[in-house]
This record gives sequence, C-alpha cells and structure tokens, in this order.
Amino acid sequence: AYSPDGKEVAYLEERTTLKVLNLASKQTRTVMPGDRNYSYADGDQSYAWSPDSKWFAVNFLHPEQWIGQVGLVKATGMEPIIDLTRSGYGGYGPRWAMDGNAVVYVSDRDGMKNHASWGSQGDAYAIFLTNEAYDTFKLNKEEAALAKEDEEKNEEDKDEKEEEKAKGKKKEEEKDKPVEPLKIDLDGITERRVRLTPNSSDLSGAVLSKDGEKVWYLAAFEKGTDLWQYEVRSRETKILHKMGDGWAGGLMLDKEGKKLFYMGDGGISYYDTEKSENKSVGINGEMVLNEGAERAYLYEHIWRQVKKKFYREDLQGVDWDKYKAEYQRFLPYINNNHDMAELCSELLGELNASHTGAGYGGDEVQNADATAYLGLLYALEPGPGLRIAEVLPNGPATKDGSRIKAGHVIERIDGEVVAADVDPARYFNRKAGRYMLLDLLDPKTNTRWTQTVKPITSWEENQLLYKRWVEKCRHLVDSLSGGKLGYVHVRGMNDHSFRVVYEEALGRYHDREGLVVDTRFNGGGWLHDDLATFLNGKTYMRMEPRGQKLGTEPQFKWQKPSVVVMSEGNYSDAHMFPVTYRAMGIGKLVGMPVAGTGTAVWWEGLQNDMWFGIPQVGMIDNNGNYLENQQLEPDVKQALDPGAVSTGRDQQLEEAVKVLMQ
Repeated sequence: AYSPDGKEVAYLEERTTLKVLNLASKQTRTVMPGDRNYSYADGDQSYAWSPDSKWFAVNFLHPEQWIGQVGLVKATGMEPIIDLTRSGYGGYGPRWAMDGNAVVYVSDRDGMKNHASWGSQGDAYAIFLTNEAYDTFKLNKEEAALAKEDEEKNEEDKDEKEEEKAKGKKKEEEKDKPVEPLKIDLDGITERRVRLTPNSSDLSGAVLSKDGEKVWYLAAFEKGTDLWQYEVRSRETKILHKMGDGWAGGLMLDKEGKKLFYMGDGGISYYDTEKSENKSVGINGEMVLNEGAERAYLYEHIWRQVKKKFYREDLQGVDWDKYKAEYQRFLPYINNNHDMAELCSELLGELNASHTGAGYGGDEVQNADATAYLGLLYALEPGPGLRIAEVLPNGPATKDGSRIKAGHVIERIDGEVVAADVDPARYFNRKAGRYMLLDLLDPKTNTRWTQTVKPITSWEENQLLYKRWVEKCRHLVDSLSGGKLGYVHVRGMNDHSFRVVYEEALGRYHDREGLVVDTRFNGGGWLHDDLATFLNGKTYMRMEPRGQKLGTEPQFKWQKPSVVVMSEGNYSDAHMFPVTYRAMGIGKLVGMPVAGTGTAVWWEGLQNDMWFGIPQVGMIDNNGNYLENQQLEPDVKQALDPGAVSTGRDQQLEEAVKVLMQ
C-alpha cells in the first residue's frame, strides 16, 4: 500500500512482517516484526496508513495469546505498538476515519455468541484519538447544529481577514495544503471507545462518514447481507440497498467520502450516498488459459505453501524437495484436474500427517444418477419384489394415511415389476422429491393396494438412520444400567452437537446418576474445551429458598460422573476432546485407540476449483509432545466383534456402562 504522501510503500514479508520501502532511498525498514501476528489463511492480515503517513493502524497479537488486538505503531518502526483495544474479545480490520481522528474496527464484544466456540455476532467500534474528536462525536443533534454554526461563522471571519491582507497584493498561486500531523492523546484513549452499530449482527464490514455523522455497514439479519445506514445524531437506521440471499463484504469509502464500494450482487458494486442509487461496476475481459502451465504453477504453489505453513518447520523429517521432484515428472502427462488432485494428494501423503490431501470440485455432472430412498430397510431375499424389514420413523412411508408396515412387499414401482434380476436402485434413479406409485402386498392377509410415496435423498435417509442408531444406543444404555445412566452422542465438534449434549444431559437425563458420552465416528471441528468444561462441573453451592431445593451451582454444567466412548473413527478435534477429558481428570476413556490427528487445518481453495489441506497449528500436550501422530490409548480397551455387532450388540457401550456403574 502506498503512503498517502506517495513517498513510501508498505508491504508484508513472509505474511506477517510489516515493512516499508522508501521510494527515494530504496531502503527498507521493519515497522512490526512477524512474531506479533500469525497468518492462518492468506489475506488475513490488516494494516492501514494514517492520513499523515506517520502511523499505521494494525492488527497484532500479544505473546502467547491468539486473540487479535487493534493498535497503532509509528511508521518509523522505532517505537513499540500502542494497544488500543486491550480486550479479551479482540478486534479486527482497523481503518482510519474522520481524517485520522478515529480508528474503526470490528469486534464481537457486545454480540450474542453461539453456545459453543462457533461464531458470534459483531459490531463496529470507533476509538477516538483526541478528546476533541470524541467530544464532537458525542454531541446530540441540537448541540451539533450549534457547533456547526459556530464553525461556519469562524470560517467566514477567517476568510474576511485573509481577503483584507491580500488587498493590493498580487494573488499567489494556490497550493495544496500540507496534511497536518495527527494529534494522538494516549491518556484515557481506551475510554474513548464508542459502539457504532445500533444492533449486533452477522457483520461483514463498516465505515464511518468523514464528518462522523453516519455509519454505513454490511449486515445480515434475514436471508442475506444488506447495506445499512445508521444516523449517529438522530439514531435512525435504514436499509440503503437490499441484496437478496448472497454475501457481501469488502466495504470501502472513496476518497471524497461519497461512494461506498463493496463486493456483492455477483461482482463489484458501489452505492452513491448523494444520489441514493446502487450501481454495478462493469468488468469485461478475456484470457487465454494454458491449463498445463496453470497446473504446473499450482503444483509449485501447493509445495511452497506446505513448506512455509506446515505445523513443524522440519516437516517431520520429510525430504520435501526430493518428493517435489519425484511427483513433478508426472505433470506433463496430466490433462484434467481430477488427476491433478490425485497427484497432489499423493505428494501431500508423503508428509505422514492428518488433514492433508487434495480434491477437485468442478465439472459437476448435470442430471447425474442419484438413487432416491423411501426410508425403508429391506430383507436380504432374492425377490421378486422388495420385502420391507423395517420402516424408519419419520420417513416418507410414515406420513398420515400410509399403510406400509414391516413384512409388506413392494411388487411394482411406477408400474414396473420389481424383478429379481434387476438392481432395485434402477427403479429409484433421480426420483427424489417426486411422487412414486407403489404396488404393495400384505402376505399375511393376501391384500394388495397402491400407495403414493415421495422419496428422499440419500443424505436425508442417512439422517433417519443416524437417529435410529442413536435411539438404539440410548435404549441399550438405559436397559443395561437399569435407568441409572444417560446417553448422548457427539456427532461433530460443533455448536449444534454441543446443544444436543446440553439439552439431553440437563433435560432428559437431569436425574440420572451418570452420563455415557459417545464420540465414535466424530470427524472433528472445534469443541474440545467447551465440551470438557461442560462435563467438568464441580458442585460448590446449593440453592434453597424456604427449604425448597432448587438445585446446585454450577446448574448449567454436568456435575455427575461420566465416561467417554471413543473409537478408530474419531478424528481431529474428536481426538483432542478425549485428550482434554483425560488431562482434566474428568473420567475414563473406553473403546479403541484414536489416531493422532489433533491438529488445526487450513483448507485452501484454488482458482481451478481444486482444494488442499495443510495441518498448520500443532497442539502440544502437558508432556511437551505433539498430538499429531501420537496415538491416544483408552483406559479400557474394547473392540467391536463383527459377529456380535450383527446380532445387535454394542460391546463398547456395554463396557462403558460397566465402567461407569462401578
């Protein structure tokens, strides 16, 4: 970024080191060292020149704390960072406003947060650098009008005096006024913070008008992001432009302070605040794409990204240069991105780490084969017809008026006989969401009838199967424990799964003596601390008005014993959670060993619709060892025997109940 005076250029070296190049001397200097930030995803760093080219507004980190702060740093690089926010909530995306009298940023300090560590609402804030600017901003509508009148009168008097001095003198050529150096009053600066947005929201950008009287921001309250305006003096809010269902961001105010540019509406657009109209910025261009050359570049890019961002600088001892050459020789023979993704997956696999691999999401096949489902499980019989072994609850076949029961036989589908020598999937191809006519037989009564059913997708039936499995596990734990224990399954390490655990544990199972926490087949996310903290409630107080026992504190945590069930299918944060559970001494782990995959990943998308993963943030236990490639052993090892599983037994749950009942 060029400095406003045009004399210097600021840039990032190795993603996080803020440097400045002086265009006259060609000398560079470091303004902020790289260890004051961490770049998780490319393009996630924020800095901005001050109007007088003497300062930067920056995002930075305190040592050993991954919470973004907003600060000021002298462009000389000779002075320490001034922390403006000093907040555990953090702040992001600082920008200068009101000709350098304020710094605007975004934070979730006042917004509602998800129940677990997955997102929150944001607001825009301003920190005023002088008491004068702060006092002016805080004026009400009437006070601001009087202040404006006084200012205009003073300007008129000043102009008259200058005209008097200029009488009889040759008028000099007008020159641009030099930018006045910023005035920064650090005393009490953190008390001059103001919340700019009237409501917390899914905020994706905010700017303050040059006079500080309007806040323009991009926020999603309904279906998508809209452009809003808030009048500071009158406290009136309105939508300037409604965009529909999509996302918008990158809000910027032009130099004159009249046009708002943003990314949205399918491209680059701007809103003219004077004319109250929204327009798209037309972009039209062509390029000749050399796909082979592009793949060669992307291969180099992936290799370089891993070298720079892998969680260990030594890449776990892998000779990365050697493997680059080994796989690079196949590039000339690759003519499609599916094979390209496979090649890159093979390369990344040499790292012997989790969260690697590459894929390709393009070339979607239109009207591709897709089997629909009726929410029915069928008996393993040769046919003809499909004998129903089980009807899944809440599936298509359980709608009001349906006569379909287990034991019935589907003889025809849309008039076609269900033959013994035909794959039944053929009858359901591309039928999801479209009514089908079934001819059915009840063998017990020899009754035949027809019924229409609307099939669902494979994903929808999988949800029914999952609920069926959870219900079976719940019933098993209940019966094995004689109604003394509760059961919850943590499907993913996310907010929704946490809410299920919270609801079930403190609701359905509030009076149970213990809780079986099943984490099998959990693919991860980020929930380990929230979940472990919830299960680690320690009673410290009772609530009792006039002898009525209302409960104990902490009432919103599980205060009784628990046990965690884990398996070979646990991955990523579903590895980190049982590690956390054990480290906090909450209870025992039952099941099978979990592979060491507890590392934070960045999945980078590429311009050709490919993606690849880099495990970037290593997690280290209290013994100083990385969780990556460190297998987690259960306290009680219990495998699942296929023969027992086929009869409906779950030996891991059986063992978990036994351990918790001891």
